[in-house]
Amino acid sequence: MVAVAHGSRDPRAAETVEELLDLVRRERPGLPVRSAYLDHAPPTLGQALRGLPEAVVLPLLLTEAYHSRVDIPAALTTATAHAPGLRVHRATTLGPHPLLVTALEHRLTEAGVPLGDPDTAVVLVSAGSSDPRANAVVAGIAGHWRRARPWWSVVPAYASAGSPTPAEAVARLLRSGAPRVAVAPYLLAPGYFADKIRRDTLAAGAHTVAAVLGPSPELASLVLQRHTEALITSDLTAGA
Repeated sequence: MVAVAHGSRDPRAAETVEELLDLVRRERPGLPVRSAYLDHAPPTLGQALRGLPEAVVLPLLLTEAYHSRVDIPAALTTATAHAPGLRVHRATTLGPHPLLVTALEHRLTEAGVPLGDPDTAVVLVSAGSSDPRANAVVAGIAGHWRRARPWWSVVPAYASAGSPTPAEAVARLLRSGAPRVAVAPYLLAPGYFADKIRRDTLAAGAHTVAAVLGPSPELASLVLQRHTEALITSDLTAGA
């Protein structure tokens, strides 16, 4: 398996990815697992695939957007062109999936928020995308979560390229009478967005900001599920 993350200049992001993949290795000891990054950190996808006869390329991305639709296919085209005989199975992105909501709930619980507390409104914050379809998926997750639990409310927000911003969402909920507002970052790893979300939402009056998803058992299980699905159902790309 070659797990592909976005990549960040913040070293905490790559450290978190490696911690998650260590969980995956412990869950499936016989499965070789390599990491790769689309930007800002080594190795590239092509470098991670080098020397392999066959691989599952698995995006460590929470929504289907530009990186999964454009960047990864382009990197695969380049990699397979220079690796005759390389066979690649493409996995789908991690989200959306119920295990991600379970992981979000665990992070909120760890932060001291009672699960489904009717006096707590939740802001589900994603990084945001220029692709409205990706933002709509996050809004759909928020809506489903609101119906599944007796939270005061669950609303989506976007750290970039979407509306409302996390701070705007917190302020609106408080103006609407929410007794407390908790923020649930729909982010894989710490970095610029996570830090900004925490700073801005606390300043806007949020009671609690949970940790990012990070290396959780739920994510490790989901990575392995996507790996298995790719071997069964994905199209196979072969090098020239």
